[in-house]
Amino acid sequence: MWKIISTAAAVLMILSCSPSKQDPRLVQRIQNIENGLEEFNPGPPDPAKIPQKMNLADRMAVHKIPGVSIAVIDGNKIEWAKSYGVLKADSPAPVTTESIFQAASTTKMLVAAIVLHYVGKGLLDLDRDVNTYLKSWTIPENDLTKEKKVTLRLIMTHQSGLPMTNFDYDDGPPPSIVQVLKAEPPARNKPAVVGFAPGSKWQYSNIGYVAIQLLLQDMTGRSLDDLMRDVIFKPLKMKSSTLVYPLAAGLREKEAFPHDVEGKPGVPGLHPTAQAQGGLLTTPSDLALFVIELMRAYRGESDLILTQDMARTMLRPELDLDPSLLGVPLRMGLGVILSAEGAPFSFGHPGDNLPGASSWNMGYPELGTGIVIMTNGAKGNLLAMEIMPAFVNEYVAAKGR
Repeated sequence: MWKIISTAAAVLMILSCSPSKQDPRLVQRIQNIENGLEEFNPGPPDPAKIPQKMNLADRMAVHKIPGVSIAVIDGNKIEWAKSYGVLKADSPAPVTTESIFQAASTTKMLVAAIVLHYVGKGLLDLDRDVNTYLKSWTIPENDLTKEKKVTLRLIMTHQSGLPMTNFDYDDGPPPSIVQVLKAEPPARNKPAVVGFAPGSKWQYSNIGYVAIQLLLQDMTGRSLDDLMRDVIFKPLKMKSSTLVYPLAAGLREKEAFPHDVEGKPGVPGLHPTAQAQGGLLTTPSDLALFVIELMRAYRGESDLILTQDMARTMLRPELDLDPSLLGVPLRMGLGVILSAEGAPFSFGHPGDNLPGASSWNMGYPELGTGIVIMTNGAKGNLLAMEIMPAFVNEYVAAKGR
């Protein structure tokens, strides 16, 4: 099983569903999760240790996270969504279920789905040299690429040989995507140059997804935001999702601001041009619609974005990941992280953006259940790992009882 398993008076708020209007069983399920958190400890569980149950408000205070928003899926639909805390520390504006959070690296899941969408149409090949598609720039050839070329499959499984890097840039106009990939001023990141033989090892690479962004742009002549809107947002009615930042006027007042490890608000660090690695802004409910669609496509019940074959290609294990990465054994699919062999099958992707925003989602295709957790704190994914055991116990393990 995936074991992802401002003050202590943080306000708990429900805006999409009120306990008085819910059936008692659903109210109890929500409370079981809110009061069933377990401190996250990497590694195998100690059978002699009985986990201490904790409540969400207290853990938000411990991790100095001002705001959290959660959407839970069951029966292939959003069963409930709930929000907690405030959009910005020292501000009274509450988080609501319509508040917009940074999805961070969870963005990669949606970009991977766009790639598979075009693979399914015969316009892209997962195992072809990406330089055959790139027009505005190409990955520099060197001794490491003589035997094996960089492909979409290798980029989406973080085996391309491209570096780990963040995306700072000098004051003034932001760099273009090509300037980012070349690491030319005003960009201040590592260049997209292969540093080890493609396919020889796993190394997380944000800039690989920037290369995918340019590839899609070169192939279609359209921006990534346009593509994501037409391929994903519109078909799934994800009305609160965008890659454009700063947010438009109608969405700006809903923005959850990032906070550092001390709970202090900061300036959002979203890159205005390099977006595929972590530029999505959305709500848990919108992101849950994507998770639901991917689960349905996997089971052959929908093809709004991907055919069943493409969904299963995306969610097919490509390699085992080092358990030390997230403290538990996991596998890598195409743009998604998968549960370990022998566990209830699930997929998802975590995300962290500086100076402090997080996103985590999990979907169980064979059970029709899942969860999306988004926060505006630097330790948000640690909190998500504490929420997960309660969710798993209530919605996953319960299906086996």
